[in-house]
Amino acid sequence: MARFSFYHHCFITFLSFILVVFVQGATAATFTFINRCHHTIWPGILANPGSPKLESTGFELTKGSSRSFQAPSGWSGRFWGRTGCDFDDSGHRSCTTGDCGSGQVECNGAGATPPATLAEFTLGSGAMQDFYDVSLVDGYNLPLLVQGSGGSGDCATTGCVTNLNKKFPSELRINGGGACRRACEAFRNLEYCCKDAYNSPAACKPSMYSEVFKAACPKSYSYAFDDASGTFTCTGADYTITFCPSGPR
Repeated sequence: MARFSFYHHCFITFLSFILVVFVQGATAATFTFINRCHHTIWPGILANPGSPKLESTGFELTKGSSRSFQAPSGWSGRFWGRTGCDFDDSGHRSCTTGDCGSGQVECNGAGATPPATLAEFTLGSGAMQDFYDVSLVDGYNLPLLVQGSGGSGDCATTGCVTNLNKKFPSELRINGGGACRRACEAFRNLEYCCKDAYNSPAACKPSMYSEVFKAACPKSYSYAFDDASGTFTCTGADYTITFCPSGPR
């Protein structure tokens, strides 16, 4: 009888584990964030509609530190770095670049205010591929690199390691040169925004401004329809997102 009770307990425990995996989703990837900037940054995390929130939606990452999160199979969303944040004891302050407007360290479902360098992911389910990119479509505020490990397939490293804040035309610079706006935001031009009559690959072509992005960071998404050279795939990988990968800036 004691042996039966032991096996029965083990069987129930196993079923409980399977139920938890089924309900919560099997872990598909580990995201590790590394800060190699000479200052503290505050990464933000936004899950796409239908994807669960990760352990955090925003956190502090001091110079030289790292932090990891696990994401379930099928998760999709974006990451970015906030700079110049000033939070009081109640958390009601803001950031100089990449602010999500929550007034708190946690972004709580809010996205980045442009300009911000974005790392975007859609994780596959089972043996399906992950899709990822580093996007400059919403402008640029920090160098950012994405590296996959332990996966199969192409799994290319992508990102923008160049400090574009020193390269961009003055009409796009903001915050004393601390970030570069997208031309869409700066000029309110539908063609630059790829909207309305320009909302198609045939009608929306690279602009002189997006080409500056592309020349400096050829593997990054430079405008809305830059899919061919801006999107990468891998299967079953973990990912490292490094801010200021070339060191202090």
